[in-house]
Amino acid sequence: MDQLGAAVAIFAREPRVSLVATSTMTINIAAPNWRTELPNLTARLVTLREPTPQDLGALVDLLSGADATRFGIEDSNTEVGVQRLIERAVRERTTGQSFTYAITSGSTRSPIGLIQVRRLDPAFEVGEWECTLAPAARGTGVFVEAVRLMGSFAFDSVGARRLETRVLLENGRGNTALRKLGAVQEGILRRSIRRDGEYVDQVLWSLLKEDWGEHWISTAPRVH
Repeated sequence: MDQLGAAVAIFAREPRVSLVATSTMTINIAAPNWRTELPNLTARLVTLREPTPQDLGALVDLLSGADATRFGIEDSNTEVGVQRLIERAVRERTTGQSFTYAITSGSTRSPIGLIQVRRLDPAFEVGEWECTLAPAARGTGVFVEAVRLMGSFAFDSVGARRLETRVLLENGRGNTALRKLGAVQEGILRRSIRRDGEYVDQVLWSLLKEDWGEHWISTAPRVH
């Protein structure tokens, strides 16, 4: 058992079928189509779930930070932009363009982060992901655990084989965490994003399914 302990995925519907072998039998388990309903993913520190309108206030606070990822929000009014983001997350999930998870922790299950994966090809074999965390959650292990859940779900249930992301070159903590996850630095994207009125460099990282190795967390339903 690795340091994260048991991870649990909570599912409700069914199109895809997986097999679970026991000592005496093989049981067919109905697993959901993520386009129909995005399953909750739970590990020791975090639960990932699809954002809802009730998360509006918490997400406005999260995405109002100076260094927060914008997730395509262009509105000057952050509240309007976040409302559209929540609506777009559901719409694009149903069409298979992307999936978005609120990262939650603790009994309140209020979002402390957001992670999104967008397809870069029609089959969703290649995806680009973004993640942002509240300052209080950084350096706590939440980021690594959330990415392990997201990556395992993307590689197993969605069918991705490659995930890539961009991180500010100056973000030492984020780049170090990606190395721990086995990500490969593919290059420096010079002056590729504008922050605080000037263009800055980003690091391009990739994660491959065949290299995921010890970072797998089961996102299959369990039999009790």
